[in-house]
Amino acid sequence: MRRLPIYFLIDVSESMVGEPIEQVHEGIGTIIRDLRTDPYALETVYVSIIAFAGKAQRITPLIELYNFYPPKLPIGGGTSLGNAFKFLIGELDSSIQKTTLDQKGDWKPIIFLFTDGTPTDKYEPAFDKWNKEYRSKTNLVVVSIGDNIDASIFSKITENVLLLKKTDSESFKSFFKWVTASIKTSSISISDSKDDGLHLAPITNGYLSKIDLEKSAIHTIDENFAVILAKCQKTKRLYLIKYQKRISSSGIKELELNTLDYKLVGAFPVENSYYDLSEGDASKTTINSSDLIGFPTCPHCGNKFGFSHCGCGNIMCTGDEEISHCPWCGIDASFGFSEGGLNINRTRG
Repeated sequence: MRRLPIYFLIDVSESMVGEPIEQVHEGIGTIIRDLRTDPYALETVYVSIIAFAGKAQRITPLIELYNFYPPKLPIGGGTSLGNAFKFLIGELDSSIQKTTLDQKGDWKPIIFLFTDGTPTDKYEPAFDKWNKEYRSKTNLVVVSIGDNIDASIFSKITENVLLLKKTDSESFKSFFKWVTASIKTSSISISDSKDDGLHLAPITNGYLSKIDLEKSAIHTIDENFAVILAKCQKTKRLYLIKYQKRISSSGIKELELNTLDYKLVGAFPVENSYYDLSEGDASKTTINSSDLIGFPTCPHCGNKFGFSHCGCGNIMCTGDEEISHCPWCGIDASFGFSEGGLNINRTRG
C-alpha cells in the first residue's frame, strides 16, 4: 500500500507558549483519534511532527497511524523559518519512498505549517530551494494562528495561506476538525481515483479563512508579543513571561492619539530543551519595563515576585527572603522596589 505522508511543521517559539501550544498539542491528538476511525486514512496515512523555533527538531518520525502517539511539544527561542525548511527538506529526502522500477513510491506529501509570528532568520535561500525542487512534489498549507504573520512571506512558497482568526478553545477544536476532514478527503481521493492533489475540506465557518495574498499587508517587524526568559531562584528551572501588545485610546478627546503597551498573558514553565531549539547566537533586544502591564508569580515555586531584575541583566523570582541568590550568575543580593523603568532583555519570539 502506497503511503500518504502528513507532516505537521509546528512553530514552538516563545510567543506560542501557554494556551496556543496546549491547543495545538490537544488538536494533534484529536486528529489522530478521528483518523483512526476512517478506513481509508488508516490504510494510507503516515504522520510526522517537526517542531521549530531558532532551530528545528524532529519530534516524531514518519509513522503509521496506529503506532502514533501525540508527543509533548517543546518551546524554543526564535522563529527561524529558513532552518525549519532546511530541516523539512532533509526529512523529505530521507523519509519519502520514491518510485522505482520495482514499486510505486509514496503519494505527494501534505505539510501543515502552524505559526503565529514573523521569521527571525534569512529564510530566502531555503525558500528558493523549496520552490525549485520541492514545491511541485508536495502540498503545503500554511496556517496563521492569529493575525500576526506577514502573509506576503508565505505567498512565496504556497498559494494556500489560511488565517485562524480566533484562538479560543472552541475555534481550535473546530479548526482541527477541519484539518482532519481535509486529510480524510485527500486519502479518499487517493484510494478512489489515485489523485494526490490537495483536497482541502470546504471553509464554511467564521473562525477560518483563506488569506487574499495579493491584498495582504507587509510588516517588517513582529512586535505583537514581548516574551521574557526567566529562571526560578529555588528550582533553577526556566520559565517564560509572555505579554501581548495592546493599543488603547489615550482618552484625550482633542488629540487622536493611541497608547501602546504590553499586557501580561502569564508565566509558563519550560524545559531545558528550550535551548536545543533556540538560536545560540541570537541577538537580544530590549523592552522597557514601564511598557509592561502586570507582573506574575513564579510558576515553579510560587514566589510572589516572578519578575525580579538581577544586576547581571537576567530575570528571576524572589520572595520575602532578605537575601536572594541569583540562579543565573550566582551572586547573593537584596532586592527591592525601584522607581522608573528598566530596559529588559526580551527574546526574539
